[in-house]
Amino acid sequence: MAAAATVPRPGAGEAVEAASPQWATPEPRGVAVGAGPGDDDGDDDSTVRPLCKPRGICSRAYFLVLMVFVHLYLGNVLALLLFVHYSNGDESTEPGAPRRPPGPLSVPTLGPLTRLEGIKVGYERKAQLVNGKEHIIRTLSLKPLLFEIPGFLSDEECRLIIHLAQMKGLQRSQILPTEEYEDAMSTVQVSQLDLFQLLDQNHDGLLQLREVLAQTRLGNGRWMTPENIQEMYSAIKADPNGDGVLSLQEFSSMDLRDFHMYMRSHKAESSELVRNSTPHVALPGGGSQVAIFLRVLRLTRLSPEIVEFSEPLQVVRYGEGGHYHAHVDSGPVYPETICSHTKLVANESVPFETSCRYMTVLFYLNNVTGGGETVFPVADNRTYDEMSLIQDDVDLRDTRRHCDKGNLRVKPRQGKAVFWYNYLPDGQGWVGDVDDYSLHGGCLVTRGTKWIANNWINVDPSRARQALFQEEMARLSREGGADSQPEWALDRAYRNARVEL
Repeated sequence: MAAAATVPRPGAGEAVEAASPQWATPEPRGVAVGAGPGDDDGDDDSTVRPLCKPRGICSRAYFLVLMVFVHLYLGNVLALLLFVHYSNGDESTEPGAPRRPPGPLSVPTLGPLTRLEGIKVGYERKAQLVNGKEHIIRTLSLKPLLFEIPGFLSDEECRLIIHLAQMKGLQRSQILPTEEYEDAMSTVQVSQLDLFQLLDQNHDGLLQLREVLAQTRLGNGRWMTPENIQEMYSAIKADPNGDGVLSLQEFSSMDLRDFHMYMRSHKAESSELVRNSTPHVALPGGGSQVAIFLRVLRLTRLSPEIVEFSEPLQVVRYGEGGHYHAHVDSGPVYPETICSHTKLVANESVPFETSCRYMTVLFYLNNVTGGGETVFPVADNRTYDEMSLIQDDVDLRDTRRHCDKGNLRVKPRQGKAVFWYNYLPDGQGWVGDVDDYSLHGGCLVTRGTKWIANNWINVDPSRARQALFQEEMARLSREGGADSQPEWALDRAYRNARVEL
């Protein structure tokens, strides 16, 4: 809820050779091909040699075969052109013929997505995000591509955002699976053997606790620990010898409905949740958000449509004991999933939806007295392996107990912004695979209160669906008036967006 290999450059000699290909010297005219030394240039007709050997490549037989292939090739090309012509139809000569629905070529094309270059960790550049003021953009890591901007928001702006969130009313963060999600899960036909093989990461025919934990991200909103898993095994009698390891036979004898019933009936304490944050609120556009929108636009260098039609600013408050275990903000899009924001216009029926967040821009709205850092457990690791996140008694995803063991921690400072890319580039200027190194979480707040705001910038990995979404949102905006924002449409687009994956 994936590092580029360095290709060695050719040497100077190789570059010159590649740039200046060696052309063959043409034969002088009037000299017979195949004439060797000792051939006579006299006028004796009896000594004239044929241009080719009888079965050479320019023999009559070769010429006839070549002509046959040329005619067949031309015939196929003509047939293909006629087929395309009559398949499309000639609308000028058949006015009564029904028009074909627009295909993918009729979808407006979108330009490439911009990405800031990290250069190296610690690299700083200056940017004018506000008129008359320069900001420093500092590279914090290259995997994921992560930056910080001190003083992105003024103290007054931070206090105003907190005040607006309190006035709008705060609601508890949604972390439990919805009924629609559970219904979708019930439609997926996966045998217990397939499920066992999926969980068995090392393919030894046994399920260790860490293998189950690596795939158990949410449960029923509860953060699963080795102790929780063993309690569940005991409750549903899945592990007769109590060693915490399941064989294929033991797993096959389990009734998965017992597992779901146990998770549904077992209520977790707030400290045991994946995310323990008291309120969250999405602020509507307008007012102070317009200035922030323009600043984010200059920072990211993305098109205004992408930034404008992304999720509204979300404000979150973590009290003492608040935390958010390590997660990723975006999910991969498989044939069985679709982005929450483009589902509005995609007209596709799929069982699952996910949040497609190209970038995360996070604002710290206050100074935290104790704890509350944002941790990136595997930032700039040489390799990424999900199983290596859980070693012995250390789970690097656990931000309550093991935040200090993460590779990178960002301390909250009022007004500071951090932003990172959740996807890798696809090489075509668009969204590629999810960047596993973007795994991050909120460390335990040990003293005081922590206020943050998230600005997620949404992009569908399907370029065509993103284009249709922007076109539809622009149309709704025009219909609402030149100065109006399509807030109701944004509410519909992000109504079911999942904060947790």
